[in-house]
Amino acid sequence: MPTDREQAVFEAAIKLGALYHQFVGTPVSTETAVMIEKAIESAVSLQPYVTDVHVRLDRSVMLENPFGYSEVSGRMFNVTISTQVGDATCTAALRYENGYPMMSIID
Repeated sequence: MPTDREQAVFEAAIKLGALYHQFVGTPVSTETAVMIEKAIESAVSLQPYVTDVHVRLDRSVMLENPFGYSEVSGRMFNVTISTQVGDATCTAALRYENGYPMMSIID
């Protein structure tokens, strides 16, 4: 049986993975990025054990296609998520580091 601490870490990790794969490819522009950020935060915050989530998309890498928008990519994500199971908590992040969208445990 996993401990509360292990479960809190698992919950944070699985939610970051799901977030990444669910939203990559979403149409976005610099004008709509804040709405996409809020939509991701709202969706993820509904899930069990989530106590906090912050999403920021790096607008500097949003390259418009001929139709005037971009698509969410892994290099845009700057996400932190916090989970709690029992008394155990976990804070994890998804950030673009060294050419790759990396997920890591912060605390």
